Amino acid sequence: MCGIVGLYLKNPKLEPQLGKLLSNMLETMTDRGPDSAGFAVYGSDAAGVKLTLRGPGQAELRKAVSGLEEVLGRTFDKTERDTHTVLSVPAEREEQVRTWLKANAPGIDVVSAGRRMEIYKEVGLPASVADRFDLSGMSGSHGIGHTRMATESAVTTNGAHPFSTGTDECLVHNGSLSNHNDLRRRLEREGLAFATKNDTEVAAGYLSWRMREGASLKEALESSLTDLDGFFTFVVGTETGFAVVRDPIACKPAVMAETDDYVAFGSEYRALVGLPGIDKARVFEPEPAKVYAWERH
Repeated sequence: MCGIVGLYLKNPKLEPQLGKLLSNMLETMTDRGPDSAGFAVYGSDAAGVKLTLRGPGQAELRKAVSGLEEVLGRTFDKTERDTHTVLSVPAEREEQVRTWLKANAPGIDVVSAGRRMEIYKEVGLPASVADRFDLSGMSGSHGIGHTRMATESAVTTNGAHPFSTGTDECLVHNGSLSNHNDLRRRLEREGLAFATKNDTEVAAGYLSWRMREGASLKEALESSLTDLDGFFTFVVGTETGFAVVRDPIACKPAVMAETDDYVAFGSEYRALVGLPGIDKARVFEPEPAKVYAWERH
């Protein structure tokens, strides 16, 4: 049993409130997932690529970034937040930065990459995780979040959601996949790499692979309904999009709300009650095996 939330803002005037609204939604889902929490926020564009790095603490992160800058002979724009640092690098330097970190900075992980996306996740109560990274102070067009109750693996930061396997792509999941080991091997043959044994990371990788092959976000999720075995509710973010899908049985709870200003998702309705204008929203339960997707053009 986990809690997932998502908020996609249609009205740009609400963007300064995204973090505060998402933080309240995340905290409301605490009893569905008190072990760890995480969130992805799609904020301002970077000139190149934002790499979200995670380490034991800022001392280790600063040491790694300093060494990287010394070797490459330049400084990078960065934002430090507790155990994470967002590093903005030129797109043509991304692979070089990743290679250097892997070889010279053990214990420093690249959590995500994107022009707009930043991902933060840690062990602890959702309110604590949100406060540590100042989620309420973040702005953006959309974001997704997850509160985890570990049922099949240890309580670790590596097991926390969201999972990202593609640029500006991430996923949160409530449920369990039964064919993730076979699918992981298949995706590895296609060139994807995985950092954990978590089934959710495999689902994220599957969508990244489908979109890499030319599918739209909606088409990739439609394919997941036949290629993924198990029970699941997915909430997915891309640079311009936000989507929700439930498996054909749909045994996991889910509720959505839509107004002229936003689309919101919660595992339970109480995650949505603090949103502006919720009393006038169209509130509905997403249907099984149906993809709901919104994109900015």
